[in-house]
Amino acid sequence: MQDIYPSFMTASPLFARQDSALTVVQAFTPNWFAATMGTGILALMLPHLPLPGTALLGEGLWVLNMVLLVLFTALSVARIALFPKDSLATLHHPVQSMFLGAVPMGLATVINGLIAFGVPRWGEGAAVLARDLWAFDALLSVGVGLLVPYLMFTRQDHALERMTGVWLLPIVASEVAAASAGLIAPHLDTSSATTLVYAGYVLFALSVPLALMVITVLILRLAQHKLPTPDLAVSMFLPLGPLATGALALLQLGEAAPRVLAAQGLGELAPVLTGLGLAGGLVLWGFGAWWLALATLTTLRFVRRGLPFNLGWWGLTFPLGVYTAATFGLGALTHLDVFTHLGHVFVVVLTALWGLVTAHTLRGVWRGELFQMPPLSRETGLPRP
Repeated sequence: MQDIYPSFMTASPLFARQDSALTVVQAFTPNWFAATMGTGILALMLPHLPLPGTALLGEGLWVLNMVLLVLFTALSVARIALFPKDSLATLHHPVQSMFLGAVPMGLATVINGLIAFGVPRWGEGAAVLARDLWAFDALLSVGVGLLVPYLMFTRQDHALERMTGVWLLPIVASEVAAASAGLIAPHLDTSSATTLVYAGYVLFALSVPLALMVITVLILRLAQHKLPTPDLAVSMFLPLGPLATGALALLQLGEAAPRVLAAQGLGELAPVLTGLGLAGGLVLWGFGAWWLALATLTTLRFVRRGLPFNLGWWGLTFPLGVYTAATFGLGALTHLDVFTHLGHVFVVVLTALWGLVTAHTLRGVWRGELFQMPPLSRETGLPRP
């Protein structure tokens, strides 16, 4: 399985070597950005807990997440400059390339934090910065969502029996940007808000239908070839991400749309989009509840047999985090306490999972286990299975 998650295999003498810094750069792959996704979504959810200090803790995690994003971006740029062959190999790799979608999604959590933490602290200027960063994030999401599937169809080697939920990562980035558009728009002037709202629905269309297609094929794959290997066990949680983010996008865009439509003389359509947010959000949330239960059962099955740690464990955090955000969104729209109470439970579970995965990650970094380079094929120069 070294070609699947090349950065988290057995221990290596990495930090005993003089060239350890270069080794870290060469072994750095996009799956590290999954840590920014998980940390960022926890930062955004912590203020929802009715406990003293949770908002400040969330803001602290948001700052930490910005540091991680800058660090990971710097390592990625250094890898491209110093090891262009390895960087090209990542694009051709059938799993490493999927994690390119984690880059814009990690950035989206930082952008959303500008609204949740930046606006109260620095004023509406933070929303303008969020708008500008969002434009870059949306373009990056669309680019990744097109490039990676194109490479899947033309350059990479895939088979149904090897399919996992990671296929969703490059696709779902666009709907994460769509949800961010709905969050940012209420803090902007009408002209800017109009652009974001309409773009948000287009981004939703570029992601959710494709994600549902992939989930359909994934169910077929699971029925025919059963569960994935233990190294890929937590990938069962990944389909929860697009379902939850799709619900959140509809809810937040539906909330932001009435002001935009009223300014264009289309105010009579506002209840339609608000209703679409409610109905669509509930349907996707319900589908997500089924998948959350399924993923939990299958993961518990793996735990009993032994579940080896790898960076894929970060896949436990972001899907549950956006599902939590959608749960709170439904609670705010419907005024039903059951959603709010469920959201509080999910935040507690999310915090525990984040702590567990962070502890394992730090231990792996300290030991050098997470910077193990995979063997390369002499024929192709790509990682061998």
